[in-house]
Amino acid sequence: MWAGGRVKKHSLPLHNGSGGGKEPMVRYRVRIRFRKEGDLRLISHRDLMRTFERLFRRAQFYLAQSEGMHPRALLRFPSALGLGIVGIDEVLETELTEVPKTDELLASLRSHAPPGLEIQCVDVVPPGTAKAALRRATYELLIPADRRAEITRRAAELMSSSTCTIEQPTNGRSVDVRATLDLLEMEDDVLRIRLRAAADGGVSPRNVLTTLGMNDLQEQGSVMTRTCVELR
Repeated sequence: MWAGGRVKKHSLPLHNGSGGGKEPMVRYRVRIRFRKEGDLRLISHRDLMRTFERLFRRAQFYLAQSEGMHPRALLRFPSALGLGIVGIDEVLETELTEVPKTDELLASLRSHAPPGLEIQCVDVVPPGTAKAALRRATYELLIPADRRAEITRRAAELMSSSTCTIEQPTNGRSVDVRATLDLLEMEDDVLRIRLRAAADGGVSPRNVLTTLGMNDLQEQGSVMTRTCVELR
């Protein structure tokens, strides 16, 4: 990736004026909507976090750090985006050590963002607001003409069933694909999948493709897109 830039220095209010004891650092939470596409869709979630850390350094905005022996930047994603999936409505929450002017922050982040990362909007989160939590996410995949009839039939069968348990190839854990599947439909040449969030992680869109017998589509070059991340 690209190297980080110079960090803007700030005077942080770490001590009070009477006893010299430490006061809690004031933090200002911001919520960012962004797109991740192009070659950047091929980096891992961990690399995406590093990319944002570098981006804030280059933009000269100081990220608040966690406490403890190994402090780290406070970056929170309600839902990590799977490797290889394009995201056009992604969410990041982070905390800054000074009140940001959202127009200046947005302009600076946009000017320093690497190819494939587009910052769409920045909002300051009011104090006391709950942290961003995923409600559900929507995915789309372009389907070749010779597979549409088959997928339409299988999707209807899956949606009409009450349960559909499969074994995940990565860890051997059994999951009920139907439990958190809100929507599965073909519209023209696009397969649309909508999944609810679950405490145990739920199922992935790739689990749904496996259930449909269509997991070979991505191997053949079809690119899945997460079109919407809905928050609670």
